[in-house]
Amino acid sequence: MLKNGDTEATDFYNYLVENYKTICYNISNACAKYRSPDDKVDIMGVTKTVPADVVNASIDLGVNLLGENRVQEYLSKRELYKPAKVHIIGHLQTNKVKYIVDNVDMIQSVDSVKLATEINRLAQKCNKTMDVLLEVNIGGEESKSGVSVERLNELADFVSQLPSIRLRGLMTIPPIGCSESVFEKMHGIYLDAKSKYGECFDTLSMGMSGDYELAIKHGSTLVRLGTALYGARKYTEEK
Repeated sequence: MLKNGDTEATDFYNYLVENYKTICYNISNACAKYRSPDDKVDIMGVTKTVPADVVNASIDLGVNLLGENRVQEYLSKRELYKPAKVHIIGHLQTNKVKYIVDNVDMIQSVDSVKLATEINRLAQKCNKTMDVLLEVNIGGEESKSGVSVERLNELADFVSQLPSIRLRGLMTIPPIGCSESVFEKMHGIYLDAKSKYGECFDTLSMGMSGDYELAIKHGSTLVRLGTALYGARKYTEEK
């Protein structure tokens, strides 16, 4: 897609640069307004349907953390990527864990004892400690995966005892158009868990293209951006 000398490719690269600048400005502004200007918020490029050369262009700009939704798509592109950290953020079936456990840096979408047990089993075989986040269904939406708020403590206690898993924090997708109180509630849940599970519990993955500034206001340490960075899907699909 991004071919040297191609006017359309140059225009898209400039578009990508401007998007990244806007995101960085908005994050800095949100931290200065609501938190501390020195607070660190990681930018994740969500790469679903995004061609590898576009992903690599964003890595060159400074996006060194990628979020992959689909195991099969990631496996088809990973050899084409420049060096970057990769997290699985989509719903993960237990039978797919074996394909990614030794190839990603974190799994953000752990939502059951069954999945955590399989990750732990396969990480042990690889002599690896896998960083994970527990996905919380903060809105109680039937259409979304994630552990319920009511079952979170039970799952977190179980996962924290697994020898080949390191529980790093929580991930959530607030309902579209929800009130600010949902973000505030999620932040409170995170802080309660952080006080229990210690220093390594350091990540609240909350906020997407339409709400990342609000998420930052309420304590997010990692925002997952697809459209805001790469544009609407019509810009990123292979031609």
